[in-house]
Order: sequence, then structure tokens, then C-alpha cells
Amino acid sequence: MGDLKAKLSLLPESPGVYVMLDKDGVVIYVGKARVLKNRVRQYFHASAKPEKVTAMVEHIADFYYVITQTEIDALALENNLIKKYKPKYNILLKDDKTYPYIKVHTKEEFPRVSITRKIKKDGKYFGPFMGGVRCGEILDIIGMVFNVRTCSTAIGATPKKPCLAHHLGRCLAPCAHVCSKQEYAERIKDTLAFLDGNYEKAESVLQEKMLRFAENEEFELAMEYREKLQMLTKLKLKRITSLNRALNADVIAMKTNYLYSSVNVLVTRSGIMQGSSNFALEDCSLTEADALTAFIIQYYTTRELPDEIITQGECEKALLERYFKEKYVKKVDIVLAKQGVKRQLLDMAEKNAVDYLSKSIDKIKHKDDMTKNACQRLQSLLGLKKYPKRMECYDISNISGVDKVGSMVVFMDGEADRSSYRRFKIKTVEGANDYASHQEMMRRRLAKLGTDEEERFPKPDLIVIDGGKGQLSAVKKVFDEAGIDDIELISLAEREEEIFTLSATESIRLDHRDYALKVLQRLRDEAHRFAITYFRNIHSKRNLASVLEEIDGIGKKKQIALMEKFGTIDRIMRASVEELASADGIGEKLAQVIYKYFKEEI
Repeated sequence: MGDLKAKLSLLPESPGVYVMLDKDGVVIYVGKARVLKNRVRQYFHASAKPEKVTAMVEHIADFYYVITQTEIDALALENNLIKKYKPKYNILLKDDKTYPYIKVHTKEEFPRVSITRKIKKDGKYFGPFMGGVRCGEILDIIGMVFNVRTCSTAIGATPKKPCLAHHLGRCLAPCAHVCSKQEYAERIKDTLAFLDGNYEKAESVLQEKMLRFAENEEFELAMEYREKLQMLTKLKLKRITSLNRALNADVIAMKTNYLYSSVNVLVTRSGIMQGSSNFALEDCSLTEADALTAFIIQYYTTRELPDEIITQGECEKALLERYFKEKYVKKVDIVLAKQGVKRQLLDMAEKNAVDYLSKSIDKIKHKDDMTKNACQRLQSLLGLKKYPKRMECYDISNISGVDKVGSMVVFMDGEADRSSYRRFKIKTVEGANDYASHQEMMRRRLAKLGTDEEERFPKPDLIVIDGGKGQLSAVKKVFDEAGIDDIELISLAEREEEIFTLSATESIRLDHRDYALKVLQRLRDEAHRFAITYFRNIHSKRNLASVLEEIDGIGKKKQIALMEKFGTIDRIMRASVEELASADGIGEKLAQVIYKYFKEEI
């Protein structure tokens, strides 16, 4: 504590970010401060604190800080460090659902319309779409009514042959130069108005076409248009009559029982209620105002910002508004609703948050047992030197030594961190040598440590090898070569679920119901799945090339074009003539040949 007191006395009176560490040097909390000296010292005062804060302070062995120019810079840095370190005592937003948006690629000369789940700084986005509204059906309506393109075909100086969508009356085919730029721009303008909630024109066109098909006794087509009209009705019913049609707002409410918290987000676009999402959060050492502010910052890291965020009084309104303006160059009003229709929306969000919290506590507790608590138990049962926050598991997949691949999967606090998964193509091993393949993979992994790449490949606390004693010994040799002695190493043998460690001659067997074993099994199974997926992809590409050579008219260039577009034999087998013809250098005639070849093969 003496060292901490000395550090506390040297804290500057500047804005910045502070990072708390435990005795193992693991980051357990990241916070921002308007004045570092005042904020950090508060943790070590003798005054009464919430139970979670007291627990965190007991684990603080050291801290460091980063001075920033402004509090806005501190907020941005805090968010980045939380995402990087995933500290135990911070709010960690885990969103299992990513709802789709419809994107109009307005930067293109002839804008297309597509479905996406990723928000970038190009184009215009509409959504998110939730609550039973399917983006595919909305794209169908756009094609039927406004005839704008949904494909990514390049439009150049040489006209292309119109595709099936044009013949079905669902695309103006700008790629074939059969419409003017001005005519297409008018259709895009109408499309944007439709996506903004002006459904009258679309409804009129769909109604007219449905009646015409019915009169001509083309009942299947009439039914298709009727289904689209029903989708429009569903969209119209989501409009809240008392809301301004221009209102693009997210309504955010947080509720807590001081052990766990829940957040409900109601999404409103153009006065239409799109739906809502619920989030369960383990309560942390933050005040309610800081917790809600942290949630909002993390939530909009991957989402389109609305014009307004309607929320409770407990958030840093002015700071958030400045943050969004500086970081995203967008004016967002944080509305602390007190009365009127916006207050009614907030009441609705609060009720949803309370309901979700009351029904989700058992689920949250079970999740903790399966993840963090399982990792703590694993540390105890295996005698690990420290808590295995970052666990990596490695697996090899091949058939008779051909197309050997390896996988690395990562669990953080017992949960899959899919953005950190990596694949290895085994390059130096001849034949089906599992031990040598593991060694090559581990050498390449450990080579990242102590280099500039360690930022992307942080040092793990525990490495798990899929296999038995032999695989463990083979990898241990690589550890010895590299002089690595601060990473724990174990293996898990699948048949009897035996755990082999370096500190015991006998294997360890856990009860099959033990959550500590279950977290290792999930890790191992995920590594196996990831390796098999990669192997099949490589193997099918290999086979794809040999199969395509048997088709008349398919040379090397056309093979590459098909492989780049479809990737696997299965996808080519399932492709239509139109899809095959859209590959570079494959016209309709050759597409017919390929289509017939695979249909005959089947």
C-alpha cells in the first residue's frame, strides 16, 4: 500500500484515464476522470463505498494513468481500453443479436440497395429492422415497385446483357444502359422516401399490380403481391400516431437490483416503432450515471446513431453530446424525458427493463456459473498460478496428411471471443504427423510474443491442446525452446475427457457435470469445429479445381473466376444459371453447360 500512496500523491490535476491492476498485472478496471487526482484518490478514502467498489479496491495492487487533452478524449480512450482488456469490474456489453439494416449505396453512380449488419461511413442506412419485419421482403418490395438494383454488378462503359431481374420487371438494368441516369436517380429518390416511412406510393403500385394479376387469373403472382401488401400493413401498424414522423430516436432505460442490471432499448425511426432489445449486465463498480453513460458509448460503437437518445436523468448528457459530435461528427440530442409522449416511451422501456431483469436473473447466474465461476474453479482444481482469463485452444485437422490445417480459438472469462480466432495452414510437416503439426503451429504462435504483433496476439494465461500426453509433451518442447515458463499448458483427451498437466504424472478426471470440465469441453469443441470448417473449405477448393477441369470450356481463368465467386463445389452445384453467368468471363451459354454438368452428376 505504501507504493500506492506514493503514486496517489503524484497524480496530476488533468483529465485522463486510469487503469487498475491486480497482483498478477491483470487489468480489472478502467475509468475516466475530469480530474485524475480527485477521482482516483476517492477509491482509497476510508468513506463508505458500495460492496462492489470495496471488492474491487481490495484487489488493486497497482494502477497507471494516461493524461488526455480533454474529457472527451478520456471517454474515447476509456471505451477503447475496455474493449481491449475486458476488465472484470467494468460494464461489458455483449450483444448476441445484431439486427440488420438496409443500406442505399449513395456514393455509387447508380446506387444499389443491400442488407447489412455492419455500419460504415458510406451510404445511407435504414433500420435496424426487428420485430418480425424481414429485410429481404422489404428489398422485394423495392424491386417490385421502384426497380432499383440489388446486385453488385460493376457498371462500365460497355453495356452488359440484362439479367433475369430486368426481365421480371424488378430492375431498370443500368448495367445494360437501358435507363438514363436521371430516370434511375428519380427511382432512388422514391426508394429513400419509402424507406423513410412514406408507404403510400408503394401501396398504390402493389395494389394495382395485385388486382391486374388477379383479373388475368395469374393467382400465384397476385398472392405474392398480396403478401407484400400485408408486410406494408405490418410496417404501418408500427407507427405511433402521437409521434412526429421525423422522430428518429432510441429510448434507453436501465434498471438494477444492485447485483445485476438490465437495459432496454426501444428503437423508433420516422415515428415508427421498429422494436426493442434487452441487455443483461452484471452490476459493476460504477454509479448509475456512469454505468448508463458507459453502456451508451459501447452500444453505439457498432450502430447507427439516431437524432435523439431519450433516457433517464442519470447519465452525463453534456459529455455524451460533445463526444458524439467530435467522434462521429453528428449532432445527437440527449433528451432527459420528464413528460409527454417521450416520457411515455421511456416508461415503456423501463417496464421492459424491469420485466427482463426479473425473468433473467437465473439465466444470468447460470451464465456466470458456466463462464467466470467455471474459470475460477478450473484454477483451483488444476492448481493454476493465476486466473485463466484468456484461454487458447489448438486443434489439427487433415485426411491422410492432406490439406493439414490448425485452429486457435480464444475464450475470455469462459466466453468465446470469435474476433480473436486464428487459422494455420501447416506448411513444413510431411504426412499425418499430429505432434509435428502442433509444434509448427505453436512455434508460429509463440513467435508473436514480445513483438509489435503482441498487441493483436496477447499472451494467454492458459493454452489447451486437443489431445493426450503425447501432444502435451510435443508442445512442451516448443515452450522449452522459446524459454516460455509463464503460460500454463494442459491437454484434454477426448475419449475419456482426461486432463493432462505438466505438474502431475497422472491425468485428472472431473465429474461430467462439473462446469470446470464443461468450459474446457466447449473450448475444445469450438477449436475442433473451427479447424474442420477451415479444412473443408481448403479441401473443397482443391477438389473444385480438379472437378472444373473436366467441364468443356472451363480453362484456368474461368476456374479462378468461379472459385472466387462461389468458393466451394456445393455452392456451384446449388447455383442457378443466372448466378453462374454472373461470374467474370462466364456467359449464359457456358453457365448452361456448367449447370447441366452438375445436374447430371447429381
